[in-house]
Amino acid sequence: MSRIHVVEPATATPEQKALLDAIQGQLGMVPNFLKVFANSTTALQAFLGLYGIANGGSLDPLDRERIALALAQQNGCQYCVSAHTAIGRKTGLSAEEIAAARAGTSDDDSSAAILKFARSLMDKRGEVSALELTELRAAGVDEAQIVEIITHVGMNFLTNILGKASLVEIDFPSVKLELPTAA
Repeated sequence: MSRIHVVEPATATPEQKALLDAIQGQLGMVPNFLKVFANSTTALQAFLGLYGIANGGSLDPLDRERIALALAQQNGCQYCVSAHTAIGRKTGLSAEEIAAARAGTSDDDSSAAILKFARSLMDKRGEVSALELTELRAAGVDEAQIVEIITHVGMNFLTNILGKASLVEIDFPSVKLELPTAA
């Protein structure tokens, strides 16, 4: 049971209902964490705005999901690991790629560098070194993508702490936080 109220469309205010209906129309469902966000329509609108804009950038959609998986695992958010495992599959990540992302790596050199940097941003609270930025650039990541990685780290940290603070019920196929073992 969620520690923060989950706003259901049937009992929502008109403003909350309009936002939840828009999400339903776009996704075909309203994830529970967005129903928690709906307690503050301002917070929900801010998140949806950032999410929509950030996903329109030049960072590859697979790398965006890899970042979400790596940070959800790193931050111990079972809701987000579960959600992004499902979303990652839908986006095109294989089970092996999902497991690697959760472990903070990838077989693709550029993606591996992106995940290493994203996890370092989280570990160091943004105080990354010049060498880390140089390594990221050497892997083919441009300035716009670096800023987008930072944006996605911040956005995913927000969802991770919301998921953990609320203990919202997982409404995706549940995935354990333990890293999958190699077969």
